[in-house]
Amino acid sequence: MDVSPGKIVVYSDIGCPWAHVAVERLHAARRRLHLDDDVRIDHRAFPLELANERPTPWNVLHAEVPVTGAIEPDAGWQMWQAPPSHWPVSTLPALEAVQAAKEQSLRASEELDRALRQALFAQSRCITMRHVVLDVAGACAAVDADALAVALDDGRFRKAVVQQWRAAQSCGADGSPHVFLPDGTDVHNPGIEMHWEGEHGQGFPVIDDDNPAIYDDLVKRAVA
Repeated sequence: MDVSPGKIVVYSDIGCPWAHVAVERLHAARRRLHLDDDVRIDHRAFPLELANERPTPWNVLHAEVPVTGAIEPDAGWQMWQAPPSHWPVSTLPALEAVQAAKEQSLRASEELDRALRQALFAQSRCITMRHVVLDVAGACAAVDADALAVALDDGRFRKAVVQQWRAAQSCGADGSPHVFLPDGTDVHNPGIEMHWEGEHGQGFPVIDDDNPAIYDDLVKRAVA
């Protein structure tokens, strides 16, 4: 994994609550260290629906959200409030949009990624739908939503999503989220050790250890 100085590569799925925690903590650490202009987050797709060959699992997220929301409430959460028929079974359109936003800038991609996570977890919006993704993009100051619509409609960034997923397997990404730094450091689900009590999707996740302070170190390493 070749990561440029001043960048943090994050492989993740927008529909992953653990990744929502990680992204919020990276943004907070960068802001706390006054490095907003010195460190960029390079989001890369780890689509769990391709890895697991199933839609975004309602039962798993229903168990994970109360746990992840409790450790990082500032990320924005609520239990799913929209009708069950509006549940986003796929995050591929959202992941594709984040990659398309990179054509504008990494800042645009960062802003859209975070806004789409909040749309799902804090606003119960169906980010599978094109019009929802574009509506979220329209509220992002750094994103040109019209240009994004053109990029989505010609489909050229879907290939990037699939390529990144395959590259993740070869570079050692263990899942969502997995962070890579310029100095060669990489860590899966930074600072968190957890296990499932009972069968995955039937029981519930238990956090064995949570060390959010690791995020300051990750951001510092990006500019070291």
